[in-house]
Amino acid sequence: MPPTQPDGEPVPTSGELPPSSLTRARDRTLGMYLHVPFCKVRCGYCDFNTYTASELGPQKGASVATYADAALAELDLAARVLGTTPPVSTVFVGGGTPTLLPSSDLVTLLHGVRERFGLDADAEVTTEANPDSVTPTSLRELAEGGFTRVSFGMQSAVPTVLKTLDRTHDPAGVARAVAAARDAGLAVSLDLIYGTPGESLEDWRTSLEAAIALRPDHVSAYALTVEEGTRLHTQVRRGELPMPTGDDEADKYELADDLLAAAGYDWYEISNWARTADDRCRHNIGYWRGDSWWGIGPGAHGHVGGTRWWNVKHPAAWAARLAAGESPAAAREVLGDEQRRDEEVLLGIRLSEGLDLGALDASGRQAVAGLIANGLVEGGPALRGRAVLTRRGRLLADTVVHALIGGSR
Repeated sequence: MPPTQPDGEPVPTSGELPPSSLTRARDRTLGMYLHVPFCKVRCGYCDFNTYTASELGPQKGASVATYADAALAELDLAARVLGTTPPVSTVFVGGGTPTLLPSSDLVTLLHGVRERFGLDADAEVTTEANPDSVTPTSLRELAEGGFTRVSFGMQSAVPTVLKTLDRTHDPAGVARAVAAARDAGLAVSLDLIYGTPGESLEDWRTSLEAAIALRPDHVSAYALTVEEGTRLHTQVRRGELPMPTGDDEADKYELADDLLAAAGYDWYEISNWARTADDRCRHNIGYWRGDSWWGIGPGAHGHVGGTRWWNVKHPAAWAARLAAGESPAAAREVLGDEQRRDEEVLLGIRLSEGLDLGALDASGRQAVAGLIANGLVEGGPALRGRAVLTRRGRLLADTVVHALIGGSR
């Protein structure tokens, strides 16, 4: 069951944004996120806003066949609201499984972004994909249509772990998908999950070594969160599967960092490693730096100049609002100055470049010395005016954030 949406204030049916947010956004890069909510099966750990065919009827916007038209209508809305903008610098198509859409539809959506906003000459254009949801032909069509990057949900190389996660692909299929993406000229990222119930440290080592052997440009490794309302949560609650422990996940994070570093990957965000600076996911960096992006699709979130909003979740409701010429946003939040500063700390501290100490108030700056003494923040960069997490600090990032902003709240 997708999670409940947060409360917020009403959004004008036109979708218009506060003038102050549009003004603040003028000197920030603009990204586009397109949420494709369709999946073949619902994985037991997933609480994303996704739907299988059996969960949806034939309503407009609630099917693979009609999604693209509704998404183009939301792009029209975004163009009306934003007016003149810098060209879009990044496009990220996520889900769900975006590649359940025909590759021609994904290319049509990219063209829709280009026609309405323009694209930077070196724009990063990514789609997520399952290894078994692409073919050499579909990947070639994506590359020829302007996509530059594909992010495969590998998750694990161990069959028993994939079974626990309800993943449908065979581990051997990952290598085939990566090779086909390379042949098409696409950059490749692999997403991994650690901490699955029953996964041993050696299982995790196997997955890491298998991923590294494929020589992707980029690797993401996320600790599994057992979300309420998921089938996995029910299995853990009943005692059918063990709850992952913090110590186990810390050991697995450290192993990932060791093996990836030895293979030539540098961490640039707590859960992300890249072979070179050019291989970093620029779209996600935009999130962590507080840049602007418009979220297209059911349940998608957007942020422009300190205004954050989220769309209605169900695809049919989303499409119906657009068909009526209305914004599909369910609610929004206009951040105050203090909230924007807190978010700058919360997100910026995650990056390897660190956080400008000028973003902190007096209490936060005073806390830095204690964080250095406790081995959570690097001493050298702090002398140069930046707070950079140590590896221990990455594992305890919430503690660091609380010290930097909590003392004055």
